[in-house]
Amino acid sequence: MRWWIPAAILALAAMNIVRIQEWTDLDSMAKNMQTFFMGLVTSGLLIIWWLFLTKLRWRTRLTGFGVVVVCVMGLKQLVRIDGSVNGGGRPNIVWKWTSRKTGNISEFKTVAKQRSELDRVIEYPGYLGSKRSGIIEGVELDSDWTAHPPQELWRRPIGLGWSAFAVSGSSALTQEQRGECELTVCYDLGTGNQVWSHTNFVRFSEPMGGDGPRATPTISGGRVYALGATGILDCLDGATGKLIWTRDTLKENGIPNTYFGKCSSPLVVDDLVIVTGGMTNGSTVLAFRCEDGTPAWRAGDDEASFSSPTLVTLGGKRQVLSINAASVAGYDPKDGTALWKYAWANNKWPKCAQPVVLENDRVFFSASFSAGCVLLQVTADAEGKESARELWKNRNLKSEFSHIVSRNGFIYGLDDGILACLDLANGERKWKDGHYGHGQLLLVNDLLLVQAEQGPVVLVEANPTAYLEVARLNALSSKTWNTPVLAGPFLLVRNDQEAVCYRLPERGQRKGVVAENERTP
Repeated sequence: MRWWIPAAILALAAMNIVRIQEWTDLDSMAKNMQTFFMGLVTSGLLIIWWLFLTKLRWRTRLTGFGVVVVCVMGLKQLVRIDGSVNGGGRPNIVWKWTSRKTGNISEFKTVAKQRSELDRVIEYPGYLGSKRSGIIEGVELDSDWTAHPPQELWRRPIGLGWSAFAVSGSSALTQEQRGECELTVCYDLGTGNQVWSHTNFVRFSEPMGGDGPRATPTISGGRVYALGATGILDCLDGATGKLIWTRDTLKENGIPNTYFGKCSSPLVVDDLVIVTGGMTNGSTVLAFRCEDGTPAWRAGDDEASFSSPTLVTLGGKRQVLSINAASVAGYDPKDGTALWKYAWANNKWPKCAQPVVLENDRVFFSASFSAGCVLLQVTADAEGKESARELWKNRNLKSEFSHIVSRNGFIYGLDDGILACLDLANGERKWKDGHYGHGQLLLVNDLLLVQAEQGPVVLVEANPTAYLEVARLNALSSKTWNTPVLAGPFLLVRNDQEAVCYRLPERGQRKGVVAENERTP
């Protein structure tokens, strides 16, 4: 039998798996993928040993191999992969007869909004706020949630998808999947009642990420711009949800969809709405006219990523900043002219986290799958031509799809699911603590509001000297990849099963009392 051969194969496989798991430069997704690959290689070597290196009769060898094949085929008939357990990519293996998530929920009755205190001006017009920075201004939270607990206003079942909310006044909008319908839905911020919805009869499905839309609607000029997971861009009336115009951005341009679906949220710049393309080396960024949806321009020579375009000013020039599959680039919003480009990693792995724009024309980027992070400075020469210079690069922060924020010269983000702080001056890690999984975070003054992947919402001090969690709220109880929204004191969180709205306590304000500057005019 030559038992020393399988013993050696298993011993080497075990040692290699330990090496992979202890490799600090690798993120959990890469570790899981390499471990899975090691399992396949080990199984193949054991089969080779059994078939060709034992001295058994061929009938015995083939019978044993047949038993293995039958067991594998039988197992395939009994179980299936139902998405991933978490952002680390570990597959969620369930019995084949387990019901699939459909997103179908009991139909909400459409209820007309009633005028209330929430009709005061509250603007959170899209993904990560007005500047797509994840920095919340105008709110000072009371972090003592024991003495002053958050007030739950409503909780509702919701359709599938990883979209966040956009808020204007008392309207809170998101995208979701219910059965074979992809919807943009407007809820009343104060009650959670459904005000209106718009439906497209499409369903995007992806084995690891799950089903449904991924992007967040954008509110601008009384209109709502929503990009579905299959690439359908709708312009809706913000008050009624009536369709104004629609474009099938990928189909019309002959562009294949990205493997995780369209995740980037629409960006409104002047009279244009800008979205990203798909998996082709060209048409990386697409612009349409807000008025009627007619195409304005197409730009870029790279595949699109899963990040959302952002309007910034770098090197004295206003531009659309886009993280692409294998590059970062700035485009002139007027006509899509490429202003500068920086080659970053490769197109084999997704790039999801938003860029962090800093003073002195600096930009910070981070991605998972060992791409790590980099700080660039964009400058212009005497003729006005821009270029990007690398200030430093390392693997001290590897954000899979979690947003990153900056405060007082330090960067805060989830490094492969663990909260970390970096010094912007040199990229040195100051601390790494707090296992929140592949969630999301916002910055509220000196507090980090973290939506943990497991469902809880926590407050952590934005302090470079030490990690300190100061408050925790068990808002949700299942996998949550959606970005939290803080519109005034109102916290909106959701995942692919339910949505909930809290009123968070503010400093200097008693619970349940509306400040004078919050009353309806």
